[in-house]
Amino acid sequence: MSFIAQFIRGAAATLASVAAVGAVHAEGPLVLAKNGSFFVGGKMSEIDGRAVMVGHMYVEYMIPARKTHPYPIIFVHGGLRTGTNFTGTLDGGEGWAQYFVRQGYSVYVVDQVGRGRSPIVEKAYGPARMGDARGVQKRYAQEEKFKLWPQAHLHAPWPGGGEMDSPWVMALSASQAVEIENFHTQQELNRDALIALVDKIGPSIILGHSQAGAFLWPVADARPQAIKAILAIEPNGPPVRAVDFIGAPDWFKYGDVALSYGIADVPLTYSPPVKGASELTFIQQEKAEGEGLVRCFEQAAPARQLTNLRDIPTLVLTSEASYHAPYDHCTVNYLRQAGAKPTFIRLADLGIKGDSHVLMLEKNSKAIAAVIAKWLASAPLGKQAAK
Repeated sequence: MSFIAQFIRGAAATLASVAAVGAVHAEGPLVLAKNGSFFVGGKMSEIDGRAVMVGHMYVEYMIPARKTHPYPIIFVHGGLRTGTNFTGTLDGGEGWAQYFVRQGYSVYVVDQVGRGRSPIVEKAYGPARMGDARGVQKRYAQEEKFKLWPQAHLHAPWPGGGEMDSPWVMALSASQAVEIENFHTQQELNRDALIALVDKIGPSIILGHSQAGAFLWPVADARPQAIKAILAIEPNGPPVRAVDFIGAPDWFKYGDVALSYGIADVPLTYSPPVKGASELTFIQQEKAEGEGLVRCFEQAAPARQLTNLRDIPTLVLTSEASYHAPYDHCTVNYLRQAGAKPTFIRLADLGIKGDSHVLMLEKNSKAIAAVIAKWLASAPLGKQAAK
């Protein structure tokens, strides 16, 4: 039996007890050895005659009183969000950060550079942009009504009403934060700040959701011995070209190049090496791999290898009803073609049905966290080949 088959079988067997475990955890105190915050990375810059700190990242940490795992988990949120996505649910309950503390992990939760408690400095970072709360309704809360992608009608576990005046939509909309408009700039700044964080705290597991997926690969590429596992939770994608969702019957509109290095828009280490992204050649599948899926882009053969990512245990996790369901397999395909060995888990294969893209905030968020925890328990952390 393959590793992934064994994992799925074992994970499915544990899901029945997750609710009871979560209830016990919710009733007891969260016992910490240490809790605090700091800023990492950045530099002093001269702006309008003032000395201004730029490029820095806010980090909140929780160290459990009973730490049973050697490597901490760094949580990196997605677009228009902050670290609050991981420190609480929409009804005020505990988030994934506390869940993993209860599992014996130290956790570090960041606010991306230029986001939340990492102040945005437009004269250094360029223009900022605001989100549209209507996107909350269309993409997360009531996607089954708008049906912009093929799997949207499967949505179920949202915790409350999906109308704009619903307390749940209001709560998620309230958590939206102004962000740096230029995604390339975001990747450069967050890559550098996250590398500084890893250098400060030591070997770590890094978890990125959505937009932050594009930060995971450059950080791991720069510190392959320090990143002990990559948890790519519906990571930014698909590779190379963006996809817009336009509803039936065509569903997908393929856009311009968004990730010039395949899975990131900042340089990655390829073998044979490239001097710039223009040396990479991409082709699109003639036919999608299944109904309701996009046609992926991949490298033209022979594919260059992402040698620094090859030995890092990597999980790509996708929910059933999310707008990532049509294309996260493309990220997995790209990584495998480039020599990496990601585990791909579709939650629906484990009987976890109907989640949207903000899966850490839905009613079954603890069950999903348990899947991640079980994968970590079985992954060969810290066994990358010495270089």
